[in-house]
Amino acid sequence: MNQPGPSLSSSTPVRTVFWPYLVPPRRRVLLLIAIGAVLSCSAWLGFGKSLATSFDLTKHSVPLDQIVDGGPGKDGIPALLTPRFVSAFGATFLQDADRVLGLTQGVEAKAYPIKILNWHEIVNDVVGGKPVVVTYCPLCGTGIAFDANVEGSRHTFGVSGLLYQSDLLMYDHQTDSLWSQIGMHAVAGPLTGQRLTPVFLEHTTWAEWRAAHPSTLVLSTRTGSLRNYDRDPYTGYAESGELFFDTTHVDPRYHPKEWVVGIEHKGVVKAYPFSELKKGESPLTDELGGDTVTIHVNHRARSVSVTDTGGRPIPSVTAFWFAWYAFHPDTQVFKWPVRRSP
Repeated sequence: MNQPGPSLSSSTPVRTVFWPYLVPPRRRVLLLIAIGAVLSCSAWLGFGKSLATSFDLTKHSVPLDQIVDGGPGKDGIPALLTPRFVSAFGATFLQDADRVLGLTQGVEAKAYPIKILNWHEIVNDVVGGKPVVVTYCPLCGTGIAFDANVEGSRHTFGVSGLLYQSDLLMYDHQTDSLWSQIGMHAVAGPLTGQRLTPVFLEHTTWAEWRAAHPSTLVLSTRTGSLRNYDRDPYTGYAESGELFFDTTHVDPRYHPKEWVVGIEHKGVVKAYPFSELKKGESPLTDELGGDTVTIHVNHRARSVSVTDTGGRPIPSVTAFWFAWYAFHPDTQVFKWPVRRSP
């Protein structure tokens, strides 16, 4: 009786044949533990996972893998819906050097202290009879106010807990759409593609704002939340070259946290770094989109305002350089002409 010969096409995988020789028995357990640790770490970091969120991201205008979880969750940072205000005289919790976002509409002026916005990021308000939403992203240093009317009706906004390009993503309570603060448009949800209209405001010190607007109202620390507004949760962040979250565009020409003033005007995007503005006199004029604009610089308050030829204010964005560049990689950058010795 003939015995069957050995099969030349064994069904046993090659990796099984060589496994005992490549990995000694004593090391197999350690290797398996190491592989398990790597896979667990990957899962914990979210590699290969879709974003877990209650927002409907079916309709969107930006890559979903660039929308990231910032940590606190939806409304984990509580936006203010019914803000309270005090007079300038009653704002004893502010020091002269404290920074504020200042907004005027008609004869009414209001100041929104950064030390409060650090903890709330969004204030839904009415100034001079106009519904506005005042926003601040501590990660980008950006304070921007918008007309709160969208598609003809007032919208109110909250903090989504999500970020895009390291920047605040707001959501509106009416449709749950997600809105990019620096991008100034809805990036996901029913209103995707809709734009917000920025409102001129100043990023300045309390002393400067109070001197210019002695009758100003000031956002009160009576917010309904238990917060220590004298404590800065971002201490040291503005001086560090590190970011908490990555961006898709990076430019090393300036320190990531270099302060710049960014302007979008008639299709032209331009950044004015404070380190450049210090090299010349103020005010200065520049041409954007065929129009002449005037840049007014207050170095003492690290504040800039922009006006057109008629003296009318043009909204601008004070931001960290990395944040402005992340949204505007094609930005022009202002530099003073090099002066040659005679």
